[in-house]
Amino acid sequence: MEIVQRAVSGFALDLGPIKEPLGFIRVLEWVFTIFAFATAGGYSGSTHFTVKCHEKPMEVKPEFWYPFRLADRSYLMPTCNSTEVEVTYLQGDFRSSAEFFVSVGVFAFLYCTLTLVLYLGYQHVYRQTSRGPLADLVVTGVFAFLWLVSSSAWGKGLTDIKFATNPDHLMGSLKDEYTVEAYASMGRLNASVIFGFLNLILWAGNCWFIYKETHFHKDPNAPAPMQEGDLPGP
Repeated sequence: MEIVQRAVSGFALDLGPIKEPLGFIRVLEWVFTIFAFATAGGYSGSTHFTVKCHEKPMEVKPEFWYPFRLADRSYLMPTCNSTEVEVTYLQGDFRSSAEFFVSVGVFAFLYCTLTLVLYLGYQHVYRQTSRGPLADLVVTGVFAFLWLVSSSAWGKGLTDIKFATNPDHLMGSLKDEYTVEAYASMGRLNASVIFGFLNLILWAGNCWFIYKETHFHKDPNAPAPMQEGDLPGP
């Protein structure tokens, strides 16, 4: 309870940092991070085609959703050499790249929230020593690297998902036996990859402004220290 009281008593709201690149870019990171993991994590879609190998055409509509473990998604497929239908499964498991991307987004969102509270309410604590900006620089650099890796992996995974759910792939050599009614809408997933690489640019670029807050960066306008024996002129 005493720790909470100290934290509340030390809070001093100051919106000034938002007007500076350090705080403004962090707000942009917070927004684009939400877009990144929300567009990927909440996705569900389906592809729709009609099989015409019998007198009565049959509609086939495989459905899939996050985390894209397609091998668990079943659908009914008619067999052209008989009147029966069989349970068929989509192929592929892209859970690892999808969950990795979303996890990076969620943790980045939490870190943005934490640092924004620190910037706006505890700026005096943040700048009190060099350890705050230095730790911020290291974590921001790590997240920039994670955005690079996760966005690249998720982009490759998305390409494989498009192939695995394409009716041309699902029907194989029976291309004359079906008609595509609707391809799966991938615009939302394409946007998630774009948001991922936008986050990479934001987080990598923000490293420079955080670096300027550390003791490694010297202000070029700061007066040079006087050497022993130097006396000011009259």
